[in-house]
Amino acid sequence: MPESEIKLTRLSHGGGCGCKIAPDVLQRILANTTPGIIPSQLLVGTETSDDAAVYQINGQQAIVATTDFFMPIVDDPHDFGRIAATNAISDVYAMGGTPLFALALVGMPVKVLPEETIGRILEGGAAVCRAAGIPIAGGHTIDSVEPIYGLVVIGLVNPAHLKRNSTARPGDKLILGKALGVGVYSAALKKDGLSESEYQSMLESTTQLNTPGPVLACLDGVHAVTDVTGFGLLGHLMEVCKGSGLRAELNFADVPLLPKAMEFAQQGSVTGASGRNWTSYGGGVQLAAHLGDAERALLTDPQTSGGLLVTCTPETVTEVLSIFLQQGFSHVSVIGELAEGEPGVTVA
Repeated sequence: MPESEIKLTRLSHGGGCGCKIAPDVLQRILANTTPGIIPSQLLVGTETSDDAAVYQINGQQAIVATTDFFMPIVDDPHDFGRIAATNAISDVYAMGGTPLFALALVGMPVKVLPEETIGRILEGGAAVCRAAGIPIAGGHTIDSVEPIYGLVVIGLVNPAHLKRNSTARPGDKLILGKALGVGVYSAALKKDGLSESEYQSMLESTTQLNTPGPVLACLDGVHAVTDVTGFGLLGHLMEVCKGSGLRAELNFADVPLLPKAMEFAQQGSVTGASGRNWTSYGGGVQLAAHLGDAERALLTDPQTSGGLLVTCTPETVTEVLSIFLQQGFSHVSVIGELAEGEPGVTVA
């Protein structure tokens, strides 16, 4: 079958970060596992569901280690590789780290996909790694039923600049670096409902490296950072709230959206992961009466290679926004704030 006739998204049951196991299911699975060794040098492990593991090696350096992989969110193999690699590298940036190198994780149905197509996926990932200034130094491949691609990414961070998802403070403002809507766009894509310009909007968002992370990490007024991926904005914000013991007050009107995200959501182009996300953590969220199913779907929409979510002092907001804008993040927006109270989210 010619490469042009192969639709990667039809070879898998899910795509992108929508493939993630639902938060409540994952929590139950992990609750039944025996805790392993936790050395004092392990600065960040699994305790707060943070973006990457961090292991201190001396007073000025700590290793940041993460991995991310998933099934296709788009049909173009080169674009799939680019999106998956960008998403994986993001976790290092979210910790305030600088990536050093990557290892490729590749599972492909080799009797279904032509070797040229598989090669294009790997080329897409390598292109993003070149843009990030890191090599792909190895990896592992298997013959799998569904196409899977991603990276292990290793980086470095100064422990003094490490940013966790659990260190927000009362009064912090919430800033989101990218627009929401990747999940609903991917759902529309599967229905052949995306125009070329809309596809390009999704691609531009999902392949934009979250490079502001290490710069933001050096600001004393920035207290916590995470990236918004498969659990949606509400899910990752809930992790910040639970880890920090705070309540978030979110203004939906200030949340940036991809141009047709609301329209697609209103038309029912939503992912199954959105509903699973709400089932997992909706009990901790209070939505204003005027917000309906479409708004809820967007707030729980799984973001593949989504934006950084930053908490900072009011005095630091201008500088944070400036850093994002200087690096080409035109959708960056202040979307709410954090206050003392029962951990959870109120959306007005």
